[in-house]
Amino acid sequence: MLIDCDKCEVRGSACAGCVVSVMLGAPPDGVELDAAERRALEVLADAGMVPRLRLITGAASRGGGRPRPGRAA
Repeated sequence: MLIDCDKCEVRGSACAGCVVSVMLGAPPDGVELDAAERRALEVLADAGMVPRLRLITGAASRGGGRPRPGRAA
């Protein structure tokens, strides 16, 4: 999963509560996360240790509704 903050539809309004911005400061080249890394972030978020991934892309919203922020599609 490539996380590209420039393509996030809620960029700006959701950045302060997004794990990528909190941990990495929205890197300009994006962040590539594999399944194990996404699961680790979910576990940390479930424990309240980091915020959830808030990424919502245009492609995700065209798929019949928006995915729940923080859950991989």
